[in-house]
Amino acid sequence: MFDDDLIIRPARPEDERELAVLNRTTWSVLSDVSPQPTEEDGVFDERRTPEQFLLAVLDGRIVGYIRQVPATPLASNRHVRQIQGLAVDDTVRGRGIGRRLVDAACATARAAGARKLTLRVLGWNAPARRLYESRGFVVEGSLAEEFLIDGTYVDDIWMARRLVD
Repeated sequence: MFDDDLIIRPARPEDERELAVLNRTTWSVLSDVSPQPTEEDGVFDERRTPEQFLLAVLDGRIVGYIRQVPATPLASNRHVRQIQGLAVDDTVRGRGIGRRLVDAACATARAAGARKLTLRVLGWNAPARRLYESRGFVVEGSLAEEFLIDGTYVDDIWMARRLVD
């Protein structure tokens, strides 16, 4: 089920406060390897700029985001983009917002000349893996026991989707 009133748009600097709240409230050991953000933590800095984020806005409220960046700073790798963050507010899960964000990220990457979109997902994050697989991503590799989270070793799964035929 898709929300007809959902708007997907680029982030703007003035979105930072609301985006920081969403980032903090959607944090989970299921999906995050970094410590939970604090109330003082912002989202944007010299490495994380508004231009990297697409937002899902429903009824004037930011309910999700996806962040994509060049995979590396190398010219030889310029054709690859990487998703480095996806979040959807728990109150609107199951309404196709994650799918719409992933599709928008693919379209944006393709429009920027990318041939491939990659991402990393924790092995135990089955819902995210299913979402990415449903949007055409395939596992390209894994790093066994790459992270130690809450006393459990977790695999780092690398997935990718080709953006050209």
